[in-house]
Amino acid sequence: MKKFIIGGVPEHFNLPWYLTLSNKEYHEEDINLRWNDFYGGTGQMCKALRNGDIDMAVILTEGIIRDIIQGNQSKIVQVFVKSPLVWGIHVAKNSNYNSVSDLKGTKAAISRFGSGSHLMAYVNAENEGWDTEKDLDFEVIKNLQGALEGLPKGIGDYFMWEKFTTKPFVDNGPFNRVGECPTPWPCFVIAVRNEVLDNDGEAIENILKIINETTLDFKNIPSIDRMIANRYDQQLEDVQEWLSITEWSQENLTKQQVEKVQDKLLQLDLIEEKIDISKILV
Repeated sequence: MKKFIIGGVPEHFNLPWYLTLSNKEYHEEDINLRWNDFYGGTGQMCKALRNGDIDMAVILTEGIIRDIIQGNQSKIVQVFVKSPLVWGIHVAKNSNYNSVSDLKGTKAAISRFGSGSHLMAYVNAENEGWDTEKDLDFEVIKNLQGALEGLPKGIGDYFMWEKFTTKPFVDNGPFNRVGECPTPWPCFVIAVRNEVLDNDGEAIENILKIINETTLDFKNIPSIDRMIANRYDQQLEDVQEWLSITEWSQENLTKQQVEKVQDKLLQLDLIEEKIDISKILV
């Protein structure tokens, strides 16, 4: 049985993986697939791919494209979630910030440099018409837990994270949400190390086939909204809203989508050059 390790954030988007793993569906293809949670998000997963600690990752599109351009020896094999990710812009409940415009020139708390929270701070700054040289500053807080503890103490001024994941902490905890910032492209892709693609391409195809069969019918699973609400400590109405705006995919990024991400990264000075799409997509 071939063993593969896949990484991803422990969030509701990835429930289809949990379902297929708990049903041991990969065993039927002689594949032992193991899931690793990455609370630190995209930057942490990029490092794990580079180090060979994981073979695959369900990862933010802009983050992995940037890291591939910067030398990560992996490729994107498929889009996993094709709808945009809606990033909530959060401040501490005890802060004096009441709007996104109040945050100009303050410190964005980020999980790490190169993470989604880092890259999307640039996208948000551009949306707001800020000067990304003068109006952006950063405080590394490692993960969501770091932001929950840090923002109320003044460690960082605002924090961008997926809106529905953070909703319980807006309803009952230390955050206020002052705005939102959707990604201008499909949010999650599946990336695989090149070495694994070269040696075990057929097994990767079988893994994709299994997960795609589940995501195709995911929204029709009986009481899936209640399962998500219970598993991820969400309000049922929030889960239903999230399901209504979220679409999974069984295809890869288009050439135009990759160009759009590269153009944006280059415009924001987050990469020094664009690379050929054949180095990014399978």
